[in-house]
Amino acid sequence: MSVLVPIIMGSKADLPFAERIAAALQRFGVPCELRVASAHKSVEHLLRLLAEYEARGVTAYITVAGRSNALSGLVDAQVTAPVIACPPYSADYAGADLYSSLRMPKGVAPMVVLDPESAALTAAKIASL
Repeated sequence: MSVLVPIIMGSKADLPFAERIAAALQRFGVPCELRVASAHKSVEHLLRLLAEYEARGVTAYITVAGRSNALSGLVDAQVTAPVIACPPYSADYAGADLYSSLRMPKGVAPMVVLDPESAALTAAKIASL
């Protein structure tokens, strides 16, 4: 298995935040790919994408989704590699969007890392195992 960390965004609006993660991964020497696949609006596309990554054998996934973060839980439930949820913070609704990243069903356990550089560091540490 080669080292690869897909960064999956819920929408194109998440790109500036995801690019910060990608830049940090690059500094750590960890290859990554940026993809857009909404858990709400393009589930079939997301499932196909995950199946392709699972067949390739990736190191870890980083998910970036604002508002209602169904993306991280769905990805974690479908893959074998660790999932790092890194939702962009929004002061709208007093930051309540973060709760959608914290409460998951039994058996679904993406880790939540709020800082983009720290999410990249977490993935780099996983890659070093």
